[in-house]
Amino acid sequence: MELSEIERILKENLNIEEVYAQGENAHFGVIVVSDEIAAMPKVKQQQTIYAPLMSYFTTGEIHALTIKTFNREKWKRERMLNVIN
Repeated sequence: MELSEIERILKENLNIEEVYAQGENAHFGVIVVSDEIAAMPKVKQQQTIYAPLMSYFTTGEIHALTIKTFNREKWKRERMLNVIN
């Protein structure tokens, strides 16, 4: 599965500001920037992000998905820290 495809699916189906996918061989990670999703409990975040990708888990195109969520403010700080380090 292409990283750009994961990003496209999530952008089209969820209320997110930014999304970044990484990984290979059916093991992927996503960073999702969304005030709405970041405010949810962790389990609800996972359920929300997994939902539009569920058919790809069924086919094996995605075997594992690591999720990191940020609201816009925390994402700005995270990016600043990574630029400085």
